[in-house]
Amino acid sequence: MKTLMRSLILLLFATTVVQADLKISSIIGDNMVIQRDQPIVLWGWDEAGRDVSVSMGDATATAKAADDGSWSVSLPALAAGGPHEVTFSGSSDVTIKNVLVGEVWLCSGQSNMEWTVAQSVNPQEEIKAGTHPRIRHIKFPHVVSDKPIDDARTNGWTETTPETVVAYTAVGYAYARFLQQELDVPVGIIGCNWGGTRIEPWTPPIGFKSVEALKDISDDLANYPRKNDKGQVQVQTPLAIYNAMVHPILKFRFKGAIWYQGESNNGEGMLYHEKMKALIYGWRKVFDNPNMPFYFVQLAPYRYNRPDALPGIWEAQLATLSVEGTGMAVITDIGNVGDIHPKNKLEVGRRLSLWALTHTYDREVGVVSGPLYKSMKVEGNKIRISFDYTAGELAANDGKDLSWFTIKGKDGEFIEAKAVIDGQTVLVSSDEVKDPVAVRLGWHELAEPNLVNAAGLPASPFRTDR
Repeated sequence: MKTLMRSLILLLFATTVVQADLKISSIIGDNMVIQRDQPIVLWGWDEAGRDVSVSMGDATATAKAADDGSWSVSLPALAAGGPHEVTFSGSSDVTIKNVLVGEVWLCSGQSNMEWTVAQSVNPQEEIKAGTHPRIRHIKFPHVVSDKPIDDARTNGWTETTPETVVAYTAVGYAYARFLQQELDVPVGIIGCNWGGTRIEPWTPPIGFKSVEALKDISDDLANYPRKNDKGQVQVQTPLAIYNAMVHPILKFRFKGAIWYQGESNNGEGMLYHEKMKALIYGWRKVFDNPNMPFYFVQLAPYRYNRPDALPGIWEAQLATLSVEGTGMAVITDIGNVGDIHPKNKLEVGRRLSLWALTHTYDREVGVVSGPLYKSMKVEGNKIRISFDYTAGELAANDGKDLSWFTIKGKDGEFIEAKAVIDGQTVLVSSDEVKDPVAVRLGWHELAEPNLVNAAGLPASPFRTDR
């Protein structure tokens, strides 16, 4: 019996070796979209020393599997189009079909980015109209790791149909629709997001090391991600998600990222700005894309029962516009103070697309943002506020007096103020304040200011006394 068992084990081992199969990265598959006008990097694993050949159209590249079995090839860049087939030949043959070339975007963050089409506004209408064969989506299941892993788990690329669109990131899908409509090329969206997560688990080590304010984290990276007393990786600690969901796709080429996150970091104030810089710089570095566009969503008003905490995050997000190649969608007018997941994701995606179409694709689609604070000037007992992105005109979106402005004198507290539009500026005053020194707009978690520009886009909350 022992001899028989040993023989069976040896036979099983020998069969396994003989039948070693070629494996390609899980982000590479049927229905995928490849980034246009960039070298096409494809990779996977095979037995050590095996030659792997990859063909797409008239282009072919060959690589030899390294000692750890890994291989990688690069094919010449292609213009938008398709469908194409890609053939891989090594220990076994694999062909992936229905591959398009176009624009690819990473859609990341927490639950408001993960929120699906089925959970958003007008779901039945959106689902019924969800036939877009040139929009493709891939979703990453939630995984953490205590060390970088080579391959991510995914649910595979899908072509957009009423059956598949229900589970897509609603913000990413809306964003893709506006891009596809304007650019007339295929668009792929990578749903790499996780509800309730902080920003730290998504950030690569080089990102933390690049920001002096995060030196404590940077100095302690060897001890991250932390584990609980059961030896399980703690999701909210640095590197936990990056290791398992971002690191495996570092070779994959895409145009840029959209980001909707911050609720789980609420209360950190300007420290969140430093963490945003770490994430943006870190991703640009590890994806070898130093000018990677990064467009993000400023959080919506919500009843956290910490009135000044959310304005601190708004301020941090506004400050992040100082990072080159970024843009911010302001959504104070389409939130729901009783629901942390406002449902109008279509408009969120549209506002993000305005930044991309203007600054990434050089399209003329109008003003990209609502009014953003520019400067202040004291004029007697009033303060004049100037803005960028007025589109030539300011207004109140409800036709009423401007709301949520407050003003402060030299020795007083902030009190409700009267705000009047004067051309492309706003004059702020109060009969109770003779010597004003500072103004705030929307400095409360429930604030839904009615100031908009000529395009109907809302003003971002701000303060002049930072």
